[in-house]
Amino acid sequence: MRAVDIRHGTGAADALFINDDVPTPEPGESEALVKIKAFGLNRMDLLQREGRYPVPAQASKILGVEFSGTIERLGSRPEREFKVGDEVFGLAYGGAYAEYVAVSTHMLIHKPAELSWEQAAGIPETWITALQALHQVGGFQAGQSVLWHAGASSVSLAGIQLSRAASASAIYVTASSAEKIRFCVDEVGATVGFNYKTEDWSAAVRHATHHHGVDLIIDFVGAPYFAPNLAAAARDGHIVALGALGGTTLGPAEVDIGAFIAKRVRYEGTTLRSRDLAYQTALRDLLVEKALPKLRDGSFRVFVDKVFPWQEVAQAHRFMEGNTSKGKIICTIG
Repeated sequence: MRAVDIRHGTGAADALFINDDVPTPEPGESEALVKIKAFGLNRMDLLQREGRYPVPAQASKILGVEFSGTIERLGSRPEREFKVGDEVFGLAYGGAYAEYVAVSTHMLIHKPAELSWEQAAGIPETWITALQALHQVGGFQAGQSVLWHAGASSVSLAGIQLSRAASASAIYVTASSAEKIRFCVDEVGATVGFNYKTEDWSAAVRHATHHHGVDLIIDFVGAPYFAPNLAAAARDGHIVALGALGGTTLGPAEVDIGAFIAKRVRYEGTTLRSRDLAYQTALRDLLVEKALPKLRDGSFRVFVDKVFPWQEVAQAHRFMEGNTSKGKIICTIG
């Protein structure tokens, strides 16, 4: 089969190429071989391409974790509701940047006719991560407030919609431009946004909440936001760390951790790709329960910013690196 490969194993976006001679994976007994129509890009793909991502032992070295396509073949013991020819989308430990992927049927979902291949490919990693952060880890309750950092990222765009459906009292976002903030507020439903490049977003959050703070903060940035998150959190607040794009090491300046005690703040990190199959399956089922019906009827929207043919995967990676996108970047396999 053909698959996206990386010259010399790691490198910049220009190191990506389509390798015409990659072995087609064999599905295990509870797996399906899916012929891929489209796959979604994620930040972890950029880090993995550069050799800076801890890839799980069971993962293919091929990039990509989310996809849509049709079932080509099944193992001997798949989930009963799947059959050859079914249109599906799903989450894999790796290998989605390819013509075929072998994946557990426990991580597949039937693709509704209302969704395009491109939309379906942009759902699994994005919406499962948002559900995990908001509900499974964050323990969100109706009437609470929530702050989604990287507001125009695909995870946060899903999170804004999930927060609204869960009756959040207020939904705050941070973003890098006025355009992205307007998009989050006017198009997606956030309450208000803060431009982290032009203002002290933590102080602005405290002002907007009348110094109450935010009940739940979802963070992707890490060390640079550690102290500002503590300052912006409400009493008994919860900070969920999904990533550390800004680094993991706090600077030489002393950080006042008194808020942990004074405000009884809980700081919790979580991951998805490194989780076992049972954990991921429970999240798949949560997606089917809480999001899929609204995705089908249009109450929830999958925001696809740009679609590339997979022959232009290097351009797609560069586009993601430019940090101008609002929503998913998708590659299609023709």
